[in-house]
Amino acid sequence: MESSSSTSDSRRSRREAETGHKGRRRAEVPSHQRWAPRMAVLGTLAVATIAMPLSAGAQDGPVSPYAPDGKPVGPTALDLVSAPVAAEPTSEYVASAPKIEGRAQAASRSVERAPLPNCDPSVEVTSSNGKLTGHELCDLWQAGESLRPDAAVALSAMNESFRATFGRDICLVSSYRTLASQVSLKGTRGGFAAKPGTSFHGWGLAIDLCSTETGNREVYSWINKNGELYGWANPSWAKRGGGGAYEPWHFEFTEGVVALGGLT
Repeated sequence: MESSSSTSDSRRSRREAETGHKGRRRAEVPSHQRWAPRMAVLGTLAVATIAMPLSAGAQDGPVSPYAPDGKPVGPTALDLVSAPVAAEPTSEYVASAPKIEGRAQAASRSVERAPLPNCDPSVEVTSSNGKLTGHELCDLWQAGESLRPDAAVALSAMNESFRATFGRDICLVSSYRTLASQVSLKGTRGGFAAKPGTSFHGWGLAIDLCSTETGNREVYSWINKNGELYGWANPSWAKRGGGGAYEPWHFEFTEGVVALGGLT
């Protein structure tokens, strides 16, 4: 009897499980009908997934993960190439460039000119010693000093190099001497002065340096070394033991002196 009762209870439990809420029995749904709604949902999702990239690509192309948010603004490369070029207003600095260039060219030409632009080195001296005319002389950088044109140009070129090295001009005691000044000097200097009318100072071919030049070893060494490059030298007779008065300050324009038969 207990076995029969247990069997009845088991059957009743199965019937209750198969019965819906409030005792209603659930309807059995065939398996092929249960899969249909799921397939419809999956199909809809697949179509949406494919359609979205295709619609985006039709407008903007593949989207880079590094692309900025939103579409770029501004002209395209084609717009920039085909657009007419608008001239920018001229800067005041650019406008003044031709003037600056003109001044630079003028400065360059002034450097290329002789150190004494108004001195003609081709002038031939025909006057006698100590009596050279203004046309036969060129003023130097130091007031009151002058030389024969070719000698003046050469010495001025040397002075330009000296100034670039030492930041100042060569200091001179004397250069051209008139006949009258030669006579006066002979009376005061005696053996240190040439016979009036024979001095190369009277030909505008000699200079005497200041003691600031001869007393400075570096400066005097530079003048001796570079002077010959410009045609100026301390003659052999004026050197220590040279046969004449020792005059380290006395320099002569070698080319002019030799042409007159002088010794260097």
